[in-house]
Amino acid sequence: MSLPDSVAVLGVGMHPWGAEGRSFLEYASVAARAALADAGVGWREVQLVVGGETIRNGYPGFVAGAALSQALGWQGAPVASCYAACATGAQALATARAHILAGLADVVLVVGADTTAKGFFAPVGGDRPDDPDWLRFRLLGATNPAYFGLYARRRMALRGSTEADFAAVKVKNARAGSLNTYARFRTAVDAETVLNSPMVSDPLRLLQICATSDGAAAVVLASEEFARRMNKDAVRVRAISTLTPEYPRTIPDFPYLASDSAALTVPGGRTFRESLAHTAYEAAGVGPEDVDVAEVYDLTTAMELDWYEEIGLCAAGEAEKLLHDGVTALGGRVPVNPSGGLSSFGEAVPAQAIAQVCELTWQLRGDAGARQVQGARVGVAVNQGLFGHGAAVVVGRA
Repeated sequence: MSLPDSVAVLGVGMHPWGAEGRSFLEYASVAARAALADAGVGWREVQLVVGGETIRNGYPGFVAGAALSQALGWQGAPVASCYAACATGAQALATARAHILAGLADVVLVVGADTTAKGFFAPVGGDRPDDPDWLRFRLLGATNPAYFGLYARRRMALRGSTEADFAAVKVKNARAGSLNTYARFRTAVDAETVLNSPMVSDPLRLLQICATSDGAAAVVLASEEFARRMNKDAVRVRAISTLTPEYPRTIPDFPYLASDSAALTVPGGRTFRESLAHTAYEAAGVGPEDVDVAEVYDLTTAMELDWYEEIGLCAAGEAEKLLHDGVTALGGRVPVNPSGGLSSFGEAVPAQAIAQVCELTWQLRGDAGARQVQGARVGVAVNQGLFGHGAAVVVGRA
């Protein structure tokens, strides 16, 4: 079923995640050509190219749309480039969708790719005292794993989560990732292996924190009319939400070092992360009870449990039960991260939200092979980025 604001996913493509150290444009070109071939459209038919920006790859990374168009061979299409931290890919999809719904393009290519240095992400170089990302490193030494650990400790305090619960998330995702040829880490693990891996940021161990990776993903979106002309029974993007937070915010959200002080402001009914998915559900005319498969932003195993509650799969405090009952595993009622998640891929920032939509598309088309979620009709993907970025994408099939 198509909705007035839906657009068709004609094709998807990826380059396997890894740590090859090659140009991000090489990865992007592979993913883009795969998506075009999957869509059955030629490069010259593309009427807009939207690239996810990557701050680590020099000037071409900042003008990713143009750099990719040049890599594929200039053909005259307009370009756009988006940056929204870890929600970059979803913002790029939203830009493409807006152009299609406005009648400005029928076929749009969306691509995200990254090449990352070894180790954790660091802020842009130089002295930048007006940059909160720089300040968290200089004032607190708060690398990403440091605040990952703080959020995990918060869940343990509020929900009674244990290290064994966090380890069980990794076991689930590693099994799914072992079945995915695009994943970087394809080895299944048991809980003992996870709990014996080195401690990185208490209580999180090495196998409970996602790596940084190289990788790329691409999606070809099209208008409903174009999809009909091609006789494509396509998956539809039914809604995208790219909200920002609202005051007051009582939980510090890095890179910010404190919560806000809007004491007289009445809190909203939902948190920022809860609002991402629920706004998209409302726009798509579905609810969390309709979701068959989800891809969530699992920077850590603890964060995945938070998302279960925030996207409405269960009530607050019930995520661990959902996990241990097998509901979110392959073969469960609502598999979460059947791709293997960031746990199996690592972060290639401009690509990861696009990769989630690739996975949901394969699942809804029945093309996911050994990790197939049977009968999947509605999927949701969620991401959060620094500086108030966030996104949710709902896809569906008639």
